[in-house]
Amino acid sequence: MPALLIEILGDRMVVTLNRPEVRNAIDQAMVDELHEVCERLERQPRILILAGAGGVFASGADIGELLERRAADAHRGINAGLFVRIAALPMPVIAALDGYALGGGAELAYAADFRIGTARLRIGNPETGLGIIAAAGALWRLPELVGEPLAAEIVLAGRILTGEEALAVHLVTELHEPNALLAAAHALADRIAANDVLATQYTKAVLHARRDEHPRAEQEAQAELFESPEKVRRMTEFLQRRTER
Repeated sequence: MPALLIEILGDRMVVTLNRPEVRNAIDQAMVDELHEVCERLERQPRILILAGAGGVFASGADIGELLERRAADAHRGINAGLFVRIAALPMPVIAALDGYALGGGAELAYAADFRIGTARLRIGNPETGLGIIAAAGALWRLPELVGEPLAAEIVLAGRILTGEEALAVHLVTELHEPNALLAAAHALADRIAANDVLATQYTKAVLHARRDEHPRAEQEAQAELFESPEKVRRMTEFLQRRTER
């Protein structure tokens, strides 16, 4: 059975983590399949929607595999490298979070550009209770997302946020009923897809550029877009609509 269910719908790809018997724990097979997804989306950019089967996003990395890993595996950055690649995809990534999003599952969600969830979401990083650290992005992405004091409580004291708590601190931006979550992810994707693809890609790239790369990154991106036929088309249509009012 594949670790992922993949559906391509024109301008987007829906990827469902599909190991419900172990609450979608992230194992090496899932990592390998997600790398294949990244390769496809790097070649042909689309919006990516990530979801989980069985009412769970991902309960964490596969503990059976983690138990056998040693120092050399840590230096390989197995999950960390994957999540960096997902975060760097050309088009936005939407994580639709239901049930557990813990450990590596939470770190996968942190790598997304958008996180929406349900009230029954439980998200956090309990790794220190298992004798390891959250080494796949939580220790630097989470402080950027929620601030260092709350991030410290999550990664050092094992606090697990409910869906309502995650919404209150803007870790997720919307809450929906479980049976409406995927539709809400598609509605968000529709809003993104209504915009110019190239402008969206440049916006994402510049948004994530290092601070010392600004304002040059904006200027270089804008220079390309100012020459874009799509920019001319959209602005011309805008002016025509205004004239016709």
